[in-house]
Amino acid sequence: MRDNDRSMGAVLGSAAGDALGAPFEFGLPGVFRERFPDGVGELCGGGGWDPGEATDDTQMAVLVGESLLERGGLDLPDVFDRFRRWAAADPKDIGLQTEQVLLGGDPWDLAAAMHFQINSRAAGNGSLMRASTSAVYFAARGRAETMDVARRVSALTHGDGAAGEGTAILHELVRVALLGEDPVAALPATLTEVAPAHRERWATVLAPGWHPDDATEFNGAVWPCLGSAVWALRTTDTFEEAVVAAVDLGGDTDTVAAVTGMLAGAVYGAGAIPARWTTTLHVPLPGSGDRVLYADDLRDLATALASRGAATGSS
Repeated sequence: MRDNDRSMGAVLGSAAGDALGAPFEFGLPGVFRERFPDGVGELCGGGGWDPGEATDDTQMAVLVGESLLERGGLDLPDVFDRFRRWAAADPKDIGLQTEQVLLGGDPWDLAAAMHFQINSRAAGNGSLMRASTSAVYFAARGRAETMDVARRVSALTHGDGAAGEGTAILHELVRVALLGEDPVAALPATLTEVAPAHRERWATVLAPGWHPDDATEFNGAVWPCLGSAVWALRTTDTFEEAVVAAVDLGGDTDTVAAVTGMLAGAVYGAGAIPARWTTTLHVPLPGSGDRVLYADDLRDLATALASRGAATGSS
């Protein structure tokens, strides 16, 4: 596998999983295989999505990645401003919690915490779904820093620490995969870095014997979303098999498949993503004029993130 193929795999794979799952969102388990009984799935569109169109999951990941490159590192107020401009542009899809935080008028460093204080519910999967670009950028910094950054970016929109810890775990698993190592084997060491108040629950959903049927919440919640992605990676042998397994779980299919694609792409590399998917893949960017990113743009973004992240990490 050539240099940087895994980094491109994480970013492009997350986008491909997102677009694959989007038409099946809120469907029942098995709907994907019913649509494609021969096992050859396509980015088919539907449910308001064009074939190959990525959703808010990838749109927000691109916003994070472009902020990191343009600001030379993590600038949380800038990321929040980009999120807010995007949310104000009426994207096709946006999580209810994320929308309330971004458009509530509160400052960047208080908005999510104030929302959580009032609602007491903020453990959605919305900070997992956008993690591909930050995970690639900060991979060169090591376990502690990449997990810390994940928590901080998550906290822009998700006041519940469970979401931050889940995103931190995902960052670390991507980092391990980018090194060519097994992220599943890295779970025990990763869990030791999880905040004690959240460690036991995360250990449960990431345990070898856990199955998505064991989830106690809808997979729009952070725990079953990441648990399902790790399950899909653990129980399959190729990129395509992993994301198809994720979509076929039903429910929040775009995000579960985006997270699965992020992990599987980092493990198997961009070359493992079916070309029939990347040819139609595209990412509109509401709030950024008429910009649309395509697969080559995502490859370039991933390459720049890996290169710049490594350079700043060694300075």
